[in-house]
Amino acid sequence: MDIADHLATTLKALRQQRGWSLSRLADETGVSKAMLGQIERHESSPTVATLWKIATGLNVPFTLFIVPEQAGARAVYDPQQQAMVITPLFPYDEALRFDHLSITLAPGAFSESTPHEKGVIEHVVVISGSLELRTEDQWQTITANHGVRFAGDQPHAYRNSRDETVLFHSLIHYA
Repeated sequence: MDIADHLATTLKALRQQRGWSLSRLADETGVSKAMLGQIERHESSPTVATLWKIATGLNVPFTLFIVPEQAGARAVYDPQQQAMVITPLFPYDEALRFDHLSITLAPGAFSESTPHEKGVIEHVVVISGSLELRTEDQWQTITANHGVRFAGDQPHAYRNSRDETVLFHSLIHYA
């Protein structure tokens, strides 16, 4: 099963387990009913930002959608821009309650993240390049070998204003 099939199957299963209609899922996630239906039918690939909204609205870890069970780490990309690539380093662990992701942002890329569930803490460590991170309506620059911890249940954004790709790791700890 490829990632797109896994995403479609997982989304539909989670919605049906809750007994939700597409309308209810749209209300809970902030993603249009039409888009959700297209994703479930494998007619559309969501952007990374849309996938975050869906995971947050369903109160499930992001990697649940991109790592099929019994599979190795796989990448997800933003199909509209191919500006952000996310590769799970460690898939979601129920006992430890974290996702550990490797993320690359292309030059000029911008990604705004909707707040995660209440109590989520995110740790970002830049591996190479220079990342601009917005938390609490303030932009800060994080350079290689430096990190920041912040409340992931608040709006935040990532930006790469440089001419080189930035690579960073994000450890998301769920409450």
